[in-house]
Amino acid sequence: MKFSAAIVGFSFLCVASGFAPNSHPKQYTALHAPENTITHIGTIASSTELGARPKKGAKKSGNSVNLVTKARNEMNEKAKLGDSISEKEVRALFELWNSALATGDSRIVAARYAKKPVLLPTVSDQPRTDYESVKDYFDSFILKKPQGKIVDGIIHIGNGWASDMGIYEFTMGATGDKVKARYTYNYIKEDGVWKIQHHHSSVMPEEIAMGKAITEDEVRGLFSLWNNALATLDPKKVASRYAKKGVLLPTVSDVPRTDFPSIEDYFINFLKLKPQGEILESHVTIGTNWSQDAGIYEFTMGATGKKVKGRYSFVY
Repeated sequence: MKFSAAIVGFSFLCVASGFAPNSHPKQYTALHAPENTITHIGTIASSTELGARPKKGAKKSGNSVNLVTKARNEMNEKAKLGDSISEKEVRALFELWNSALATGDSRIVAARYAKKPVLLPTVSDQPRTDYESVKDYFDSFILKKPQGKIVDGIIHIGNGWASDMGIYEFTMGATGDKVKARYTYNYIKEDGVWKIQHHHSSVMPEEIAMGKAITEDEVRGLFSLWNNALATLDPKKVASRYAKKGVLLPTVSDVPRTDFPSIEDYFINFLKLKPQGEILESHVTIGTNWSQDAGIYEFTMGATGKKVKGRYSFVY
């Protein structure tokens, strides 16, 4: 998600004026800023961002193969359940798969799938339908050190099969990121062992449509980006922090600035004072694809040493 300043209002504390919307107008959604100045908020890593895969054809040591075989056999023993499986046992099959992830070995994870599986992964467009292709997917995914938990799940049990579907959440140990997704596991009994025959994992659709919600700290962090732009003393860089149809109601000008040239024009003079701001009091409001930070800030003018307080409103 990209956030830029859509509306900024300033006023001296002695002036009875200010700006704060009662609700977010439609034009505040889908705002854009130049690529080199945007703030990117919780994406789901793409398959290319998950890291390079180990080189194919790399030889595994005999000891490594033995450890994998041992781990796989231990998991198979735990998955040797009766034909009449219970809901508790179905859910335990997810924990076995999660434990396989925790080993950090894609071979052990791939071994949890049936001989003719169908894996429709979260961050790959390619269906995986055999051991090698399933392993290939997890070669990359496990580099993030994922650990999952079921947030909400529904289990169905039939004759020789079971399904578990719902929402799970992963914590990526390599980054600390948390990612929710929808899931479906279909289990079958194969050679006496319950295996994953079908696994479908997809990103939460509302996060695709609306983006992951920005936090209050991240909203305040956008002020720091603007303040850093001031520190460059480059009016173009400051103006680039504003949306294409931004509205600036400046502190020391009666003219509303509603486009890039007029915003840049204001900062040509303002930057001569070498201003650096500090938020003294902040009140953040967050909506769908918009946020607002309103309060009191203080500027220190590097050119004169003078300090000036003002009221502010930023809508992003």
